[in-house]
Amino acid sequence: MTRRSPDGLAAAKLPLPLSDHEWQRFQRVRTIATLLDNAIEIPILRYRVGLDPLIGLLPIGGDVIGFLLSIYLVVESARLGMPAPLLTRMSLNIALETLAGSVPALGDLVDVAWKANAQNLQLLEAHLNSPNRGPIRVSKRFMVLLVGGLLALTIAAAGVSLWLLNWAIQAIAGS
Repeated sequence: MTRRSPDGLAAAKLPLPLSDHEWQRFQRVRTIATLLDNAIEIPILRYRVGLDPLIGLLPIGGDVIGFLLSIYLVVESARLGMPAPLLTRMSLNIALETLAGSVPALGDLVDVAWKANAQNLQLLEAHLNSPNRGPIRVSKRFMVLLVGGLLALTIAAAGVSLWLLNWAIQAIAGS
């Protein structure tokens, strides 16, 4: 089944039909992932970057905003029937990006290169294109543990970021 997004920019071929509600959910996931990781092409480099690295420039708060949007994509993917192992893999992509993001400056470079949301979109599209996918629903308990674990990781990463910032300030000030 081929449908075109409302903006006419992208078409997705999915072997099994999605309901209108599921199609809208898929398009939201696709739009947000693209905005976060591939929204802008750098003409000289012919490389695409998204808003995630720019949002990440905001100290601590930027990484939290990026994290929340990434988690939203995982939750929507679960609602589209992603199995638990793929949701876990999506979460690991986010975790790696979040941990790298806790290191000032280096984290922003990793954000540009790693593109966890684009990788997660590819996982979702591969699942939806799988001819033997079935209606899989993960438990709410699993999702709470998954999101809770990622939230704890993000809080820890923010703590590490603050610690590194404090250490750098003390080193510069000579205290």
